[in-house]
Amino acid sequence: MNEELKPIDPEMVACEVCLKEIPLSEAKSGEASDYVLHYCSLECYAKWKEQSKE
Repeated sequence: MNEELKPIDPEMVACEVCLKEIPLSEAKSGEASDYVLHYCSLECYAKWKEQSKE
């Protein structure tokens, strides 16, 4: 009965701006009715927001 416990890898997502892989549980998300975008930091979110204005 010595079952080896293996850690579960967290689900990963890519930052919408820099494409850095981040755990879904740590991602900040911007939600809309048809899609969800993930950002690794507030800096990446600000870059995305500036790009979307142009």
